[in-house]
Amino acid sequence: MTDVIVAGGGPTGLMLAAELRLHGVDVVVLERDAEPTSVVRSLGLHARSVEILDQRGLLDEFLALGTRHPAIGFLAGTVPAPPDLDTTHPYTLGIPQPLTDRVLAEHAIGLGAEIRRGVSVVGLDQDDEGVTVETADGTTLWARWLVGCDGGRSTVRKLAGVAFPGDPTRAETLLGEMEVTTPPETVAAVVADVRRTRAHFGVAPMGNGAHRVVVPADGLAADRSVPPTLDEVRGRLRAVAGTDFGVHSPRWLSRFGDARRQAERYRVGRVLLAGDAAHVHPPVGGQGLNLGVQDAFNLGWKLAGAVAGWAPEGLLDSYHDERHPVAADVLDNTRAQAVLMSPEPDARAVRRLVAELMAFPDVNRFLTEKIAALGIRYGSGEGHPLLGRRMRDVTLTQGRLYALMHGGRGLLLDRTGRLSVAGWADRVDHVADPGADLEVPAVLLRPDGHVAWVGDDPRELRDHLPTWFGAAAGGDLASGAGRGRRRVG
Repeated sequence: MTDVIVAGGGPTGLMLAAELRLHGVDVVVLERDAEPTSVVRSLGLHARSVEILDQRGLLDEFLALGTRHPAIGFLAGTVPAPPDLDTTHPYTLGIPQPLTDRVLAEHAIGLGAEIRRGVSVVGLDQDDEGVTVETADGTTLWARWLVGCDGGRSTVRKLAGVAFPGDPTRAETLLGEMEVTTPPETVAAVVADVRRTRAHFGVAPMGNGAHRVVVPADGLAADRSVPPTLDEVRGRLRAVAGTDFGVHSPRWLSRFGDARRQAERYRVGRVLLAGDAAHVHPPVGGQGLNLGVQDAFNLGWKLAGAVAGWAPEGLLDSYHDERHPVAADVLDNTRAQAVLMSPEPDARAVRRLVAELMAFPDVNRFLTEKIAALGIRYGSGEGHPLLGRRMRDVTLTQGRLYALMHGGRGLLLDRTGRLSVAGWADRVDHVADPGADLEVPAVLLRPDGHVAWVGDDPRELRDHLPTWFGAAAGGDLASGAGRGRRRVG
């Protein structure tokens, strides 16, 4: 018996487990693979994901393992991303997914999450009290909540009866890491020539003696879970590039399709979906892993509030309301980019036109913020421009904002010194700092860093606190006076 079972131990499931543990939620992660994967499906983290790592105190470890690259913009390689993105982390962090998995797993375990490997979910049954989960070895587990983070072929999604409409796979791509015998300068010249008409192609050094090979497949495999053979990769390289580059000694091989699908609902009773279980799309722009981690960041504190009993009505459902449109927008931008990357003459003409439009800084910034997830705004879009947006890191009299958010609590950043979170101090920190680099009197931040309120009126603040943090503790607004408060300066 546990509070939450997370099915799937990839980046989404691990991030969610850690977020839940920050709030003391008992969580068990069930991962079907007995050993961590070596397949490198994702190569980097965009600016918003980097901010999330910073907000939880993980960034230094990731920076030590990764490499900073210029931010990836819309139609990567066509027009450089703008240099003035609204973030203190205006770059893409290059880091192979297995390293991301490892650090997030260590983080979750360090916070007390239990990870069980080699365990597959094969059945579930839910009622008003919780979810009974059956595993492949015949074990039965019970939890108050179940979250499916088990990938695009999600068993949890299917067992919960959630429809997954969208576009089926029409084209397939082969992917792998292997060694090559062709000289580097020849490889670079051939790849540059091929990519003039085929954007979905590449042979790039990985810095570990191997090259990452991406090449269109010849038709669709009957089962994409079965990796291609080296001979299949060689044949496709010869067909597309006129040479197989002497590829040999593969580290791993895989294949992926271009399906675009999204779950109709992210919640069915006590079962929720996140990451690829909720949405799949081609890897254009490298948004998939980032989208899943950001799902977990949105869901974690809300589900923790439901477990603890303080979550107000509608808070958990706001996960679907906020994240479903975000994923729908990602599916749309990957559709648009895929069309623009087509080798057909009409698509190439439109691509040139879009590149000209992106020479306008505002257009480039708008499109790049879609890829980096910096432009997301939750809610109606009405009210103060900051409302619903994530708060960038700001300088305080002593330190900076993100360094105060490692615990995953709400935070009132208050330049006036006249406000209070009395009654909510068990869920919200109060930082009174007249010297904070803030253009408004005060902001109330949710645990995920999005702005819930802006202003200086104590009554307005008390009206907004219950919306995101439930009723005041003990029903007495004065009972929490002084707790959770820090005065700076």
